[in-house]
Amino acid sequence: MLKSKHPQSRRRSISDPLAVVLRPPPNESPEDRESRLKAESDARKVSNEIDEMLRQERMDKKRMRADVSVLLLGQSESGKSTTLKQFQLLHSPASFHAERLAWRAVIYLNLVRSVRRILDSLSPESDALDEVDDSESLETASIIISANGRPPSAISGTRVPNFELYRRRLEPLILLEDRLTQLFSPNGEAQAEINISHASSGHYTAKATATRRSISRTSNAEKHTSRRGSPNSDTGEREVSVHTSRNWKQAFSMVLVNRAKNKPSGEIEGWWTDPDDPSHTLHACAPTMLELWRDPAVRQRLREKGIFLEDTSGFYLDEIPRITAKRYIPTDADVLKARLKTLGVVEHSFSVQSRRNRAPVQWKIYDVGGSRNQRQAWAPYFEDVNAIIFLAPISAFDQFLEEDPRVNRLDDSLQLWRSVVSNRLLSHVSFVLFLNKCDLLQAKLDAGVKVKQHILSYGNRPNAYDSVSKFFRDKFSAIHQSHTPNRERGLYSHFTSVTDTRATAKIITSIQDIIVRINLTNMKLV
Repeated sequence: MLKSKHPQSRRRSISDPLAVVLRPPPNESPEDRESRLKAESDARKVSNEIDEMLRQERMDKKRMRADVSVLLLGQSESGKSTTLKQFQLLHSPASFHAERLAWRAVIYLNLVRSVRRILDSLSPESDALDEVDDSESLETASIIISANGRPPSAISGTRVPNFELYRRRLEPLILLEDRLTQLFSPNGEAQAEINISHASSGHYTAKATATRRSISRTSNAEKHTSRRGSPNSDTGEREVSVHTSRNWKQAFSMVLVNRAKNKPSGEIEGWWTDPDDPSHTLHACAPTMLELWRDPAVRQRLREKGIFLEDTSGFYLDEIPRITAKRYIPTDADVLKARLKTLGVVEHSFSVQSRRNRAPVQWKIYDVGGSRNQRQAWAPYFEDVNAIIFLAPISAFDQFLEEDPRVNRLDDSLQLWRSVVSNRLLSHVSFVLFLNKCDLLQAKLDAGVKVKQHILSYGNRPNAYDSVSKFFRDKFSAIHQSHTPNRERGLYSHFTSVTDTRATAKIITSIQDIIVRINLTNMKLV
């Protein structure tokens, strides 16, 4: 039996390649043995390091998949840019505060345009155009909207005795508007960067080259002066916009003190020492601007024409003394309210420490243009997005699109919402609905604006905030339920006023947790 075992064992060892490799060499000396064991230990160490690198790569890939991409969608002036600012303020406060001064020129332009809109609306030329507009028939294709005609007072109503005085005194603002607008134009912005960043100045030196314009303009855009709409629908010109590829914030931020101290006095110098700075024109015109805005006849005439500037983005008429102070620096709230149309896609990235994950989650927020001619740019972002925050300004039930004055803004939001929620590319994307500008909705209802005059299906429901807001939420929810390709997908809706920092921060924190949890669940990581 012993003889039969040895050949069998020998055959097994020869047939096992590992046994051959691992078997010590014959006649191995103690020194050779020690050297061999050390080499084997080093090899194991290298192998373990490679295994750890591969494991870390797998974890990194998994973590990258756990990162979140969010797309902000909604029509123009729905609050997308303000929501993006709120995310930045919440998660990147240092960079947000560093950019505040860059918004000074935007806020000045918003204020000047509000004043000019008032003057345009009060002019006799505007009344003549109203008569033409009233004779035109505008057909609106709508699922819930009924666009009623304007009251007769919109054509012949309250007269403003001091109109010519206001127009003459505020003429410098028109030249200032030219200068500010030029700064944001492609060529003007490049000039602004050169002048503002000049080592010896640190202030605006761009000169206005536009010719002096009349306050009252005659154009097709003015035909719809009396219809509530974009704040720029009456100005007779296109809204000022900047492309996202231009770093206008960096250029304008350099307006601050670029030089250290004035040698003779030892005092810090800033834009307020530059006689060409816009703050001086605004400061000089501030008393007349205040008088214009507080004039009861002016306010009554605006109401008769259906113009409610309080409803628009970039509204600063209630804060004229503070905004026109020579050393004015924008606050967080001022920046959140500022209106500047962006062309292209704005991206903001930040890390959020998740309560469910030890590792921070990287977020990317994309704000894409909401005007009709920019919506075709949305599709490329649908493929990899994890969540969509859709903003619907429900206060706009009595307003019309700037791009098409026949289309009610709320109706446009509903149509846009339907097209997005029914898209099969987004069947597994989380949807968050911001029914936005609730503060303005409340103000309109308090002012006596009747919803049923603009929305046929509202019927005889109470003209109160709770009833109206619920009606709008039910409309959006019903569209989601009827058109979603994924019946299991939930809808997270919130009533918002995204200029309210405290309330919006709570909502953002809440939806962040929801989006991360759903994303991890979809990846089967929880």
